[in-house]
This record gives sequence, C-alpha cells and structure tokens, in this order.
Amino acid sequence: MSKLLDATEVRVSPSYRTFGLVDTSVDTYGLDADPSKWLLFAPGLVYMQVPSQVIRATVRLESWSALPPEEGGQWFDREEVEVRLPGGGLAIDTVDGGCQEVPLTLPSPGLYRMRWQWMFNSDSGSFTSPLTWRTLVVPPVREARLDGVDLYCLIQIWRTSAE
Repeated sequence: MSKLLDATEVRVSPSYRTFGLVDTSVDTYGLDADPSKWLLFAPGLVYMQVPSQVIRATVRLESWSALPPEEGGQWFDREEVEVRLPGGGLAIDTVDGGCQEVPLTLPSPGLYRMRWQWMFNSDSGSFTSPLTWRTLVVPPVREARLDGVDLYCLIQIWRTSAE
C-alpha cells in the first residue's frame, strides 16, 4: 500500500517555454534530450516543455512511499520518467528565475520514478504545442486547481531504488 509522505505546491513562471524539477546537487547545464516529448530529462533533472502562452503555473509535488494511486481529474496529458536524484534536495528551475528550492522531503538519494500530469486552463485562450507548433485542442476544464493559472501540473515521485 502506497503512502503519501510529503506534498507542497509552488507557483511557477515558465521561461523560454520550460520549467524544470532539479536535484540541487546537479549541474543543470548540458541537457541533451529528445525535444519531441513534453518531458526532457537527464540524471538529476526533468524539464517540461510548455506552450509559450503559459505565463502562470501551479506545480503540486508529492513524495510517495511506493507507486501512488491514479489522481482523478481532467488531465490533458501525462508522462512517466525514471531519474536518479543523487542529492535528494529539489528545486524548480526556470531560465529567467533561476532555482527556487522546494520543501519536499524524499526518503533518500536514489533512483526515482516520476509521474507528471497536467491540464491547461481553457479560459486562458488557445495554446500552441511546443512539440508540433499546432494549436492544442484543450477541452473546457472546470477545476478549482486552475483558478488564476494557465497550467496545473501534478508531479508524483516515488523511489524505485536507494543509493
């Protein structure tokens, strides 16, 4: 049975169509990832590509003891990645804003699985995909999580192997 260990929410202003979740012990330069996916990742970091129209975002981070249950909601999309977090301290990184440490407790350094799910606020207007440069078909979503933001992202993290 999976148990929620810790959770926090952070306001993010993406810059250059990205924001990232990074291990504070890792150098964030030199990311060489497949740009055809929403998530770009390397050891110690995961960056999400977002439409340029996303100015305000809320990111909820959850630390779990094991594979978490599926979160209900009208998600636009989701991806899972596995990333080594060698230090265990986390920060949200944006090009313009730098790194903002997040108070999320992880059990220890190690190999982690992350489930990223996101939804766009259809009231914010249209969004252009950073992957295809086409207008995204965003269904109308009426959720309190989207109040005042263009994007809501849930990141669930659980350890798969300790260091």
